[in-house]
Amino acid sequence: MSVFTPTILICLISIYCSTVLAQNKPKIELANRFNDAVNVSDYLVSEKLDGIRARWDGSRLLTRTGNPIFAPQWFTKDIPKHIFDGELWIARQRFEQTASVVLTHEPGAGWREVKFMLFDLPEFTGAFSERLRMLEVLVQKAKLPHLQVIPQQKLHSKSALMQLLEQVIEDGGEGLMLHHEDALYTPSRSDNVLKLKKHKDAEAIVLAHLPGSGKYQGMMGSIRVQMSNGKVFKIGSGFSDQERLSPPPIGAVITFKYYDLTINGIPKFASYIRQKPSY
Repeated sequence: MSVFTPTILICLISIYCSTVLAQNKPKIELANRFNDAVNVSDYLVSEKLDGIRARWDGSRLLTRTGNPIFAPQWFTKDIPKHIFDGELWIARQRFEQTASVVLTHEPGAGWREVKFMLFDLPEFTGAFSERLRMLEVLVQKAKLPHLQVIPQQKLHSKSALMQLLEQVIEDGGEGLMLHHEDALYTPSRSDNVLKLKKHKDAEAIVLAHLPGSGKYQGMMGSIRVQMSNGKVFKIGSGFSDQERLSPPPIGAVITFKYYDLTINGIPKFASYIRQKPSY
């Protein structure tokens, strides 16, 4: 007879799964927010692609949390045996479609539209500018249409940076990324990598659905959410009619944008962006 009760077995399985995920979780470099003290000329600038962050470990694709990505065999079989950081991406303003294709366990025809857009080569010990050159060489040799390097450019002033940001936003993009050209790869959050958007964004947990009125009668009017710092507030804008009919479920994590904080720490003009995929 087993000495383990169902509760003990569940706990042991949970501990085992957590340990495996911790071992598989890639040590990736994370971005801080752009600030006015930054010397723009020290950085290479690229568009911030709104896709699924992925790590190629030389033999398989992983999410940033270490979960496997079930890409079709044709997609991965000729990717060079190096470690790559990148985004699985279809196009601007198609994040939901990208997530639905990339995060399923049964890869389908949608992968034909996906590109692996690379921005770093973690195993290479040189500065970012040197890693970028090596990355371009590797991708050119691979000759895979779905394997590309995200274009980087040098800017010399904050005004030029903001002009590029306005253009990217106007064209349907999300923002910009800045990589310090002389920095080594640092598997943590640092000012070596910066993100720049016109708005700030954050995450919150859905606590409740609040009914709509007027043209939203019979639909969800807003959601009550809670941020990790405990602040509770409502979000009523940014939803499509379909999302109001089928809102993010209670307990889901959502991403929202805002432009500042009130004196009480509540996001101003909060607007829904999307439900965070579970990966």
